[in-house]
Amino acid sequence: MAEPIEILPDEADVRLDRWFRRHYPALSHGQLEKLLRTGQVRVDGKRAKANLRLVPGQKVRVPPNLTTDAPAPVVKAGPDKRVKQWVLFEDDDVLVLNKPPGLAVQGGTGQRQHLDAMLEQWRDAKGERPRLVHRLDKDTSGVLLLAKSVFAAAKLTAAFRARDTRKVYWAVTLGCPKPLEGRIDLPLKKVGTKMVGTTPQDEEGQDAATLFSVLEPAGKQAALVALWPLTGRTHQLRVHLQAIGTPILGDPIYKPAERVDGSVAPQWEAGSLYDGLHLHARRLIIPHPRGGVIDASAPIPPAMQKTFRWFNFAGDQPDPFDGDEDGRKKPRQKK
Repeated sequence: MAEPIEILPDEADVRLDRWFRRHYPALSHGQLEKLLRTGQVRVDGKRAKANLRLVPGQKVRVPPNLTTDAPAPVVKAGPDKRVKQWVLFEDDDVLVLNKPPGLAVQGGTGQRQHLDAMLEQWRDAKGERPRLVHRLDKDTSGVLLLAKSVFAAAKLTAAFRARDTRKVYWAVTLGCPKPLEGRIDLPLKKVGTKMVGTTPQDEEGQDAATLFSVLEPAGKQAALVALWPLTGRTHQLRVHLQAIGTPILGDPIYKPAERVDGSVAPQWEAGSLYDGLHLHARRLIIPHPRGGVIDASAPIPPAMQKTFRWFNFAGDQPDPFDGDEDGRKKPRQKK
């Protein structure tokens, strides 16, 4: 009998069947199930099921005749050149991309192309490929973080779950928020296909809070606004800005019944502005899985720069939330 194989820290919380898929790619799921049923595979000397979550230090006993040789690989063209152009930062654990607008992160109905499929070409020699640890809407551009190992995925997911992060978005709004900075507390719930604001008394509502700060106003017509979602509800920023009467420019779903100041929405010269959703994940700060901090910022995509030129937005504004590390304080007062 071969020596048992010890589970490494990077393999924490991996299912037993996925561990086998990674180390013994030639072994089919049916063959593994037979080995488990007959007790030929054991974990710490005990019988185990395929869905067992592994713990570092555990020892897996496997039959001596199993081979780690993989089937003949499919010839690949290497990492997608488009994805390589979007890389903001990469090391052995993480991959940070500047996702372009209009690209879905995952597949779905009617989605012929999505980022998750493009990452198939990034598999390494062990069969690992970058995996998503958070999401951006299809029409939202900017910083997107991926994990390159099971260890990194667990650490980053835990950081998002504990809200040990800062995600800063930039939006161009229709109209300028008043006051110029503050906090929006509005619970959200889903009604049909949309998210709507509700009251704290509504049991279906989920708490949602957003800090906002106007970076550059363009009179009463528009503004460049920085946003820090303290919670991560679906379409939170879009609904919150709609609720205060300054929806995101180009948003086809969340439009105001009327402007805050009662004025009619301006009509700009055809073709003068970007025709998509003006929402960009500008910055992400999160603990690195192995210590230290990931602090990534994404430049505005070329398509949205058209709008920035029209309104003469500088586009190089500092983060107004620096210093508000706990997310409970309001943004710093502008001088």
